[in-house]
Amino acid sequence: MSVPAATPQAPIWRDVVGQSETIETLQRAVSDAAAMTHAWLFTGPPGSGRSTAARAFAGALLCPAGGCGDCRECRTALDGTHADVDLLATEALSIGVAATRDLVQLAGRSPSVGRYRIILIEDADRLTEQSGNALLKALEEPTPRTVWLLCAPSLEDVLITVRSRSRHVRLRTPPVAEVARLLQRRDGIDPGMATYAARAAQSHIGLAKRLATDEGARIRRRDTITMAARIRGVSDAVGAAADLLQIAEQERDRTLETRGAAEKQRLLETLGADPSARTQPPHVRAQVTAMEKEQKTRATRFTRDMIDRALVDLLSVYRDALVLHAGSPVALVNEDARPVVEEVARSFSGEGLLIAMEAIATARDRIAANVAPLLALEAMAVSLQLPARR
Repeated sequence: MSVPAATPQAPIWRDVVGQSETIETLQRAVSDAAAMTHAWLFTGPPGSGRSTAARAFAGALLCPAGGCGDCRECRTALDGTHADVDLLATEALSIGVAATRDLVQLAGRSPSVGRYRIILIEDADRLTEQSGNALLKALEEPTPRTVWLLCAPSLEDVLITVRSRSRHVRLRTPPVAEVARLLQRRDGIDPGMATYAARAAQSHIGLAKRLATDEGARIRRRDTITMAARIRGVSDAVGAAADLLQIAEQERDRTLETRGAAEKQRLLETLGADPSARTQPPHVRAQVTAMEKEQKTRATRFTRDMIDRALVDLLSVYRDALVLHAGSPVALVNEDARPVVEEVARSFSGEGLLIAMEAIATARDRIAANVAPLLALEAMAVSLQLPARR
């Protein structure tokens, strides 16, 4: 029995790597009205390309050719500037009711220039119960030609009332080789650096690009990885916890400080205020205070995200050590740091490695639950002390 040939992928999907089944599902919906629905939920691990896939889908839906990748509709949908694509990507810890209601109002309008009005929420896992409830009527009684695209790490991260009204498409972690090829083709990265970055990032596409192009990011990752071989006592553990927090805070300051100052400058100019004035009128002070509150919330989330990324890197050392214990032919994430991995593998038993991995997972959960990061990191680091070499 012959197997039907796969449908050629439209060019719009060129940056969605390792997701052939998902692309096939979405491309079918573009070309067949019977396969289309009003709400889609994209899930997949961090860095799998959820937002990229959603934007590509938006472009394909709006493109007269079904996703040529080069026309105005495709290009503006991909970069989020199309008149009929409304994007919500929060930098806060949650999505508020006001922002959600604004989107619901937009969803009630007819498309301006295209076939569909598309509402894309990149962080649907940050919908609160109240903001999620504000979406329900729009999802239950969809406006004709309005399409909702929601993105989240997993189904469980999304309110059940929202996910039950959406069609689910799941992205997987793309293969390292495909991420490396993307970095070479799209970003002009050297093949050796692209392979290192894709492997070290564990196929997280955005992080892989950053590792490939930012030496500072590579240095910070190396500092995190080597901690695993340096924690030999309680004082080392306390120091390692402080270092992890400092690495995250330095990255936060480097990324956000200049941006925050520029935002304040633009706000004052918009309000017609004098940036050099020692005091501002009450209405200006109120808006500046509100903006600074948003910036503080953004910085909190950014710090947590940076800590979590560092913990994922640290976890990879113990994963690699477990691979060596088992004698598995699986490739190491940290092949470039093999001496550190071997030191950890020699020091811990297989059971000890699993306990260490559980300690890191617990720290991630505690920080996500709003435990003070330093306390969570110190408790974790104490559990990571290298035992006497066996």
